[in-house]
Amino acid sequence: MSTPQDIGERIFGESDEARTRIHKQPPHRSRRWAVLAAAGVITAGGLGFAWPQVSLVIDALQGQSTSATDFAGPGEGEIQIVVKPGHTGEQIATTLRESGVVKTRTAYLEAAKTNPQAAGKIQPGTYTMLKGMRGQDAFERLIDPANRVAKTVTIREGLWASEVYTLLSKATGVPVGSYAAAARNPGNLGLPAEAKGKLEGWLMPSTYEFPDKADAKTQLSMMVKESVNTLNKLKVPKAQWEETMILASLVEAEAKLDVDRPKIARVFLNRVQTKGGGTYGLLQSDAAVSYGAKRRALFPSKAELEDASNPYNLRIHPGWPPGPISNPGAASIKGAFQPADGPWFYFVAVNPITGETRYAETLDEHNRNVTLLDAYCRAKPKDCGL
Repeated sequence: MSTPQDIGERIFGESDEARTRIHKQPPHRSRRWAVLAAAGVITAGGLGFAWPQVSLVIDALQGQSTSATDFAGPGEGEIQIVVKPGHTGEQIATTLRESGVVKTRTAYLEAAKTNPQAAGKIQPGTYTMLKGMRGQDAFERLIDPANRVAKTVTIREGLWASEVYTLLSKATGVPVGSYAAAARNPGNLGLPAEAKGKLEGWLMPSTYEFPDKADAKTQLSMMVKESVNTLNKLKVPKAQWEETMILASLVEAEAKLDVDRPKIARVFLNRVQTKGGGTYGLLQSDAAVSYGAKRRALFPSKAELEDASNPYNLRIHPGWPPGPISNPGAASIKGAFQPADGPWFYFVAVNPITGETRYAETLDEHNRNVTLLDAYCRAKPKDCGL
């Protein structure tokens, strides 16, 4: 709803100044005003004004053109302004005026009228402007996304939740403990019931631009929402969400190349779905063992491999782990939901750097592939973390 001040600005620019200028006009200009009123430019009985015509006529009579409402530009002295989510054009105009970027709200609003489609697509964020800009120049700067000062943080695929908290804290200044505290109340984060209270696996890797001064709850909620959106886009039934995210997290931890994600997913599914045989339902994921041991390692230690108290030790415990072991990206989620067809029960990355992976149906074939990895690691131990 427009206020009297807003309406005054639309007619004269800055309403107080404009009224002062009118009151100080010589008598002959007052007479011209009366003539205009009598001619019907101003409607009688106080019912209203022909706003655009009055504004133009007053500017012309005063000999000021747009100088009363607009700076000459181009401006000087950089200043950052923030366009908040949901801000209307009038709110943006107010921000610009109060920051000294434009002389009046009218200067910006009149410029925005020339391209309403572009005005409606101005993105929230921080923009570097100049003090004393023309309204048109300010508008053109805002509609160009390249001028947005994006404060972003990129979360890569496969990180643990604890690692995500550290990166978020470093980028936003929110204490690490705040994320852990927010995670203890998963219901407040929009975490779906299918996650069973486990935030791990539901922090979608991506590049985020959080609202100014966003707290831990807001940031984590945005990431959870992205995971849910990904599942919905892939049309994963809710009944499969938990298993899909667990499998996707295993795939993310084991795969380096996108081409391998659906194949590795098939290996894990074959193991879980086949009773007996050489694997006996054991997934045997070293990445899962390391997750449970809370130690990043390409190869778990002998003690870690023998630790039955670790519920994520899939060398000992058959079936799926208690929950996701990493935060998977969209490619791994897709690979888990749309696995490849194949008879494989084994896989091994024979080159840890390039990610080249070999698949096998039998243990003998798999052992031959493992010898390729052993040879590589003897030649380049650093690549294997040795």
